[in-house]
Amino acid sequence: MTNYLEFEKPLAEIEGKAEELRAMARQNEEMDVEKEALALDKKAADLLKEMYKDLTPWRKCLVARHPNRPHCKDYIEALFDEYTPLAGDRNFADDHAVMGGLARLGDRSVVVIGHEKGHDTKTRIERNFGMARPEGYRKAIRLMDLAHRFGLPVITIVDTPGAYPGKGAEERGQSEAIARATQKCLEIGVPLVSVIIGEGGSGGAVAFATANRVAMLEHSIYSVISPEGCASILWKDAEKMREAAEALRLTAQDLNQLGVCDRIIPEPVGGAQRDAKATISAVGQALGEMIDDLSKMDSDALIKDRRSKYLKLGSKGLAA
Repeated sequence: MTNYLEFEKPLAEIEGKAEELRAMARQNEEMDVEKEALALDKKAADLLKEMYKDLTPWRKCLVARHPNRPHCKDYIEALFDEYTPLAGDRNFADDHAVMGGLARLGDRSVVVIGHEKGHDTKTRIERNFGMARPEGYRKAIRLMDLAHRFGLPVITIVDTPGAYPGKGAEERGQSEAIARATQKCLEIGVPLVSVIIGEGGSGGAVAFATANRVAMLEHSIYSVISPEGCASILWKDAEKMREAAEALRLTAQDLNQLGVCDRIIPEPVGGAQRDAKATISAVGQALGEMIDDLSKMDSDALIKDRRSKYLKLGSKGLAA
């Protein structure tokens, strides 16, 4: 079943009418409605293209959060061979919001780490909606240490509204775990590439995305705070989220201009949720190219490249 976003209601009506015509034809073989249905299909396709031609930042937020977008688990299953999950932080527990393990991308052995949101109610609760606890970040640190020891490139797949802010997480050192994961990203002497596939929320995303190369899907977002949270702080009104989304400069296009995002990966018309297979394939190609490029550098050069990238952040403005 297609889940339509708030601004896609006109599209839902047209596609619904086309499906109604075809359903009537299936019940009555004498009816010939294909010509009318095809006309509606064309109208829907034109409208979809027009809608997604120039999305506002707030609409990009809605698309980035679409429940039907492919998630970390989908990318791992489709792109990586011989995936061997590694669990636990060797201290407290295993955090199911963070997936990670050894795998092969093409003919290259890698370590892959990512946030997993889940697809339905059961898996979303199990995965805590992609909001990692301290043990999730400590598991990531353990995997990055393993990658450094064996000289394996690290791929991180970011899709989180932010780190989990619950009482237990704070008691177990949430901020410390995020800080150490970010520090570990800067220390490892292997290629580190990150791709933001949906939401890149706050320090929970930075802890995985402090990489040599950061790619973003065309309609993904990356921000220090959600538009709703920003609006609640600045305007004392969460309903001002549209203005906040505009002010935050959280789109892939703005962040590429600012030098935060190195590469924008195009999505199919209508967003990744309309063609998951094509989106996953595009991400796989981008990951391979980024790792091939970084593999030409030695350990010291990789660390220097990464540190230099983040020391220079903020020097490039939107007017540049």
